[in-house]
Amino acid sequence: MPQSFNLEKLNKMCKNTMMEHLGIEFTEVSEGRLVAKMPIDERTIQPMKRLHGGATMALAESVGSAGSLTLVDPTKYAVLGVEISGSHVGATSGDFVIATGTIQHQGKTSHVWEIRVEDKNGKLISICRLTNRIIPIKSEK
Repeated sequence: MPQSFNLEKLNKMCKNTMMEHLGIEFTEVSEGRLVAKMPIDERTIQPMKRLHGGATMALAESVGSAGSLTLVDPTKYAVLGVEISGSHVGATSGDFVIATGTIQHQGKTSHVWEIRVEDKNGKLISICRLTNRIIPIKSEK
């Protein structure tokens, strides 16, 4: 993992983005694994006061995309999410959810992540899969 990515830097990158608006905070990072927490509040619920599936997917994509970024040299490669899917298998109206992303495939041009979203008691809320493209950044000459 490039030394340049730690929790402080990852969270700082989220300033003035959707991640900040939704209250997403990265809490743990290691090679091939990233964990984030998101509150369940007026920003992330649907009208029935349950966690919104779209907010859950935004959390999952945030975790998988940032996870890929920690595995590449960001001066040479960009990370672009190209496909995400999720199955919402449980409901929660608790205080927050925790998303744990683990790399399933780390190729030269693609990464596949599995992201498990659980409530504070470890109950599975959603299981998601994200595919990222790893694109070389073209240098200007």
